[in-house]
Amino acid sequence: MVTVNLGLLHYVLDHVYGACVHRTKISPQFFSGGWGGSKLELLERMIRQLFPEVESQNWPPTVVKPIWRTVWESRTACLREGIFKTPCDEQLLSALPPESHNARVAFLIPKSVPPQKMACVVHLAGTGDHTFERRLRLGGPLLRENIATMVLESPFYGQRRPLLQHGAKLLCVSDLLLLGRATIEEARSLLYWLDNEEGFGKMGVCGLSMGGVHAAMVGSLHPTPVATLPFLSPHSAVVAFCEGILKHATAWEALREELAAQNAAMTLEEVKERMRNVLSLTDVTRFPIPKNPNAVIFVAATDDGYIPKHSVLELQKAWPGSEVRWVTGGHVSSFLLHNGEFRRAIIDSLSRLQWKESPL
Repeated sequence: MVTVNLGLLHYVLDHVYGACVHRTKISPQFFSGGWGGSKLELLERMIRQLFPEVESQNWPPTVVKPIWRTVWESRTACLREGIFKTPCDEQLLSALPPESHNARVAFLIPKSVPPQKMACVVHLAGTGDHTFERRLRLGGPLLRENIATMVLESPFYGQRRPLLQHGAKLLCVSDLLLLGRATIEEARSLLYWLDNEEGFGKMGVCGLSMGGVHAAMVGSLHPTPVATLPFLSPHSAVVAFCEGILKHATAWEALREELAAQNAAMTLEEVKERMRNVLSLTDVTRFPIPKNPNAVIFVAATDDGYIPKHSVLELQKAWPGSEVRWVTGGHVSSFLLHNGEFRRAIIDSLSRLQWKESPL
C-alpha cells in the first residue's frame, strides 16, 4: 500500500505552480524597472514617519463620495459598482500613475434589510487579483447572513494598471509600497463611508495573501473596531519576496545593476539586504494592536510554499487575543478549496464585535 504525504503534495504544488508562473521567462519579473528612485525615497520617508509613534497616528479617514451605477438587481440582492477619486494626499497622488488616480469598487448588498442590522466586509486584492469576480464569489453566500461585500480594485491592478506594467508584475519596488499605502487609505475611507454615510451596524476588512497584509494594516490603523481577517498572509512582504516562492520572480540582477551604478562592488547578498530593509516597512508587527484583537482571525495553510508558519505566528504573538485557524493545504490549493473556512472566519469575526445599534 502506497501512503501519500498530502502536506508535502500541497507544498510541492505551490512550488510547481511557482516554477511555471515565476521561474519561466514567459513574463517579466517583479521590479524589472528597478527601485523607483526618488519615489522610493519619498515613500520610505512617509512610512517611517508612522514609526515608532504609529499608535498616535490614527489619523481620521478621508471622506469619499463614490458615484454608483447598478449592475444587476434581484428580489433579494443588488450589485452596484462605484468610482471615486483616491483619497491619497497630493504627495502620494503625484507618485501614483495617472491610471490609478480613480478607485473602483463593487458593492454586493442584501435587500430589505436596514443597514444598522447588516454588516459589510471590504475585500482587498491578493497578488494578481485584477477583477471583482473571485471576491464577489467569496462574499456572495454571506448575503444569507446579512453580510454585504465591498470589493476594492487595487491601484496598479485591473483598470488601474499602468500601461507599461505586464499583469501583476510591478515595475518598481516603490510601486509595491505605493500600492499598499494607497490601498490602506482607500479601504479606511470606504469603512468610514459604510459607517458614517450608510450606517452599517458592523464592518470588517479581509484579504488573501498580499490583500491580507493590507487588511491587517487597515484593521490596525482604523479608529474604530473592525473585524480583521488576513487569509494566507505573511506578517511582512519581506517573507513573500525574500523567503517564499516570489524570490524567484524578482529581478535581482536589474536591482543590483541600479545599485552598482552607485557602488560598483555591490553583491547580490547586499541587494537582498537592501530589499529586506525597504520591505521591513511592511512589517505588520510594528503596527498598533487593533481596537478589538478578539475580532482578528488569521486563516493560514499548513503546507504553504509562499508563507511559512513562523510568519503567521509572529503576527499572532504581536496581537494578543487574535486567533489563528489552520486549513490543510498549500497556498494555491487553499486559495481554491477553502472558501468555506474563509466565510466561517468572516462570520465568527463579525460576531465578536458589538452592534453599533442593537437590532430590534
